[in-house]
This record gives sequence, structure tokens and C-alpha cells, in this order.
Amino acid sequence: MSLAGRLYRAETVFDFVGNRRRWFLLSSILVLLSLGSLAVRQLNLSVDFEGGTVVEVENPAGADVAAVNDALSGIGRQGDTVQLIGGGTGIRVQTEDLTVEAEDRVIAAVAGVAGVEVNEASVESVGPTFGEEVARSALRALIVFIIVIALFISFRFEWRMAAAALAALVHDLVITAGVYSVVGFEVTPATVVAVLTILGYSLYDSVVVFDKVLEEIDYYGDERSIGDIVNLSMNLVLMRSINTSLTSLLPVGSLLFVGSYLLGAATLREFALALFVGIAAGTYSSIFVASPLLAVWKSKEEKWQRVDRKLARKASDEADAAAATAAASRGERPRVEETGRGQSSGAIARPPKRRKRKR
Repeated sequence: MSLAGRLYRAETVFDFVGNRRRWFLLSSILVLLSLGSLAVRQLNLSVDFEGGTVVEVENPAGADVAAVNDALSGIGRQGDTVQLIGGGTGIRVQTEDLTVEAEDRVIAAVAGVAGVEVNEASVESVGPTFGEEVARSALRALIVFIIVIALFISFRFEWRMAAAALAALVHDLVITAGVYSVVGFEVTPATVVAVLTILGYSLYDSVVVFDKVLEEIDYYGDERSIGDIVNLSMNLVLMRSINTSLTSLLPVGSLLFVGSYLLGAATLREFALALFVGIAAGTYSSIFVASPLLAVWKSKEEKWQRVDRKLARKASDEADAAAATAAASRGERPRVEETGRGQSSGAIARPPKRRKRKR
């Protein structure tokens, strides 16, 4: 049967827990690269978070970034962020918070090089205090979200499952932020909304797996190790995770690649990128990070260590019985190793040697 058929019938036997070192190594590399990019390049925060002034104009003259920078240099402006938007049909300039006079000079310079009237420019000004408040509100929303989710999973399942789900959550957050840092996309309030959305999606996938794990634990009890139970649960819900991911990634991918790149809807880019990267990372982390991590942590419990010892003894007894059966089928006498006082090795005892009495 093909792999697709076995996936749809939940008949796969992938060893997710046994190969956990590979997944953990890959995740560690991605997280380290993301942290390195955040340390070097940082995030391109929008004016809503940092405060400042944004000037946008149409670009009928077809001016490039160098021409806009030259125009700004002519009025003593250096280091302002200049971008071409809409495939070069518009110009966007972001500066720090400006006075009214300085703002007028920037508008006039940008409008002049773009070939439009001053009153055709779109201007947005955000004070530094408001920007800081927006950043604090976004951070507060994220912290409250994490605390509520941790309490809910601990109450509904157990604290180890909550810890594994939060570890996968941090994994997804760091990788998403790292991608934003690498590509240099602007982080806007819409990005924060998208991040909160993907966190919920990532947790949903993990909770589905954990619920299946508890169901299989109740069914098998101490007949299987926790690693086997987690593997079985993952294989049973694997197709559901893949289908859910694909049905989410396809429309988001269309929004990102078709809407923002081909159709020029640049305002959708930041939102769609966070959704696309977050959903992909969330699917990966729920399968290859949260579940193996849960198996590792629960295997340290005394209950599951007793189960492992019991299964090891059972496997040893079955191996001895199989060896004895194979020896008997070959007509050999089975040998039993001495394990204690009063137990024979199974070898035929030799008669004692007679000692010659000296006369």
C-alpha cells in the first residue's frame, strides 16, 4: 500500500520519539539562526511601535530610492527609511518624530522628486509615547494569552503537557520573529494579530495530539511504554494534522504570494507572512517538538519507569522461551544459566573422581 493510503488509514508506524534527536537538532539550529538574526538585524518595527512620521506619495515620475535619498539629503535629512511600494508606483518615507516645520520640508522634498503636488501626500504621525503604549499593549496581550493557555492545559490535561505545548509555542514565536528579521518586513499591529492567531493554531494542534495520548494511555495502561503510546497517538492523528495544515496554508499562501507579490497588495504582506510561517512552524512543532518532548519528560516518572522495567523483563522472558523452543526443535537440550543457589545450569553433572587411598 502506498504512503498516502497508509496515512489516510492511520496505518503509518513513524518513530517520532525514537528520532527525537534529529528533530531537536533541527529545531535548535533554526532557533539559533533566528536569535542570531534578531541580535544582528533586529526587527523592522513600524511607526506604530516606535513613533515617528510616515509620508507616502504616488510616484508618476518613477523616482528610485537613490533619488529620494538625494532629495532628503538636500534638506539635511540622513538615515530616513525610504521604500518603493506598489511595485514602484509609490514612495514611502519613514522618519523619527518631526516638528511641523521639518515635516513640511520632508513632504515638499518627497513630493517634488515624485512629481506630485504637496497636498497629494499622505502623512501619518505617531508620537513616541503612543508607540510605546502600543508596544506594551501587544506584549501584555501575549503574556496574558500564554498564562491563560498554560492554566487551561494544566487543568484539562497535566502540567507536563502544558510545558511541552509552551515550549513548542516559544519555538514558533522565535522562528517567526527570525523570519521577519531576515526578510526585513515591517512589524505592524496587524502582525501582532497574526501572531496571536498562529499561536492559537499551534496550541490547537498540540492539544489534539495530547488528547489522543491520554486516550491511548487509558486504553493500554501499563502494556506499552510512554514512547510507544506517543508514537501510536502521533501516527493516528498525523493525517488530521497534515490536512488541517494544508487547508490553512493554501489560502494563506495565496494571500501572501498572489495577493501581495503578484497583485501588489503590499499591506497584506506583513499579515500573511506571519500566518504562513507561523502555521508551518506550528504544524512542525506540534509533531516533532511538543510530542517527543512530552514522551521524554513523562518517561522520567516512576510509573513509566516501572512499566519500562516490566516490559524489559517480559521481553527477556519471551526471548528465553523462544530460544528454548528453537533449541528443542533442533533436538538440543536447553541450557539454563545458574542464577542462584539451588538452581542448575542444565549441564550434565560428572561423577566425582575417586581418590586413591595412600597406604
